[in-house]
Amino acid sequence: ERAWALAGEYSPAARASAKNPLVIDLDATLVNVHSEKEQAAPTFKRGFGYHPLCAFLDHGSEGTGEPLALQLRPGNAGSNTAADHIAVTRQALAQLPEGLLGRGGRGTKKVLIRADGAGGTKDFLKWLTKQRLAYSAGFTLPTNTPGLLTRLDEAKAWTPAYETTDDGIREGAWVAELTGLLDLAGWPEGMRVIVRKERPHPGAQLRITDHEGMRVTAFATNTPRGQLPVLELRHRRRARCEDRIRGAKDMGLLKFPLQGFTQNQIWCQIVQLAGDLIAWMQTIALTSHDARKWEPKRLRARLFEIPATLVRRSRQRVLHLAEHAPEALTILTGLNRLRTAVAQT
Repeated sequence: ERAWALAGEYSPAARASAKNPLVIDLDATLVNVHSEKEQAAPTFKRGFGYHPLCAFLDHGSEGTGEPLALQLRPGNAGSNTAADHIAVTRQALAQLPEGLLGRGGRGTKKVLIRADGAGGTKDFLKWLTKQRLAYSAGFTLPTNTPGLLTRLDEAKAWTPAYETTDDGIREGAWVAELTGLLDLAGWPEGMRVIVRKERPHPGAQLRITDHEGMRVTAFATNTPRGQLPVLELRHRRRARCEDRIRGAKDMGLLKFPLQGFTQNQIWCQIVQLAGDLIAWMQTIALTSHDARKWEPKRLRARLFEIPATLVRRSRQRVLHLAEHAPEALTILTGLNRLRTAVAQT
């Protein structure tokens, strides 16, 4: 909360509303280990290790994101376990400022939970609805999908998908609403199902669920209003979570150096803390530079490895940066902006 206050207008919560909600991405990843560790187990990809479930706050296209929760699980943990998704979501919500939440820490439509098909379970979506949270989660289509898509074709219900909100239409992709054609008994009230079809990319392997040469996917959301292409684009941006996971692995999540499960849980907290510090640095100090969107590897090569010396003079500590470093000015600008932000709050 203190870091977001220092960020001011660049804070992720500065413009959060029901129309433009704060997005929390949920996703799991596999991490292989190469020695016997407590609760390490075979994975569904024939590896051996852990299957942590992560929650990241999406800072949008102008920034990166920060980790809110990281639950370490055995390698054989289920991908679509509703209890784990609920637990991680609770942990993530506990990290948000009180102004974004309702009474008793309950959610509001200012917060959107975004997940892939593993989060599209009845129990999890019902819990999100009960907590008054907005959601956008992958949806598994039924076996009679080809017939439903044919009806959409006959009704000419397809709308071109968007590439981005600025670049316009995405060529070869369409979206349509499938809610009225599905049997949604047992699913939460107010849930909509939006389907998307797209020509597979060159070289892509077709799947049994493809329809007439089109790759078909769907997602569920409880957002009542908004153009279908906009809602679909918002859900498709869930892919940013993969970038956040890659960054977390660069900061230590790829290796678990300890033997005990509890010890490795602490290691996950250290990784999460490192991710928070980098995200806050970018949000507060690097707002006007492309470095706000840099991932850890690039930050390490361009900023963190700049040669420098720290000297004491006149009872002050002075940092000397190498003049030949390309990003030395970026460091100085960021430090000055950080001092200014602290002085103004």
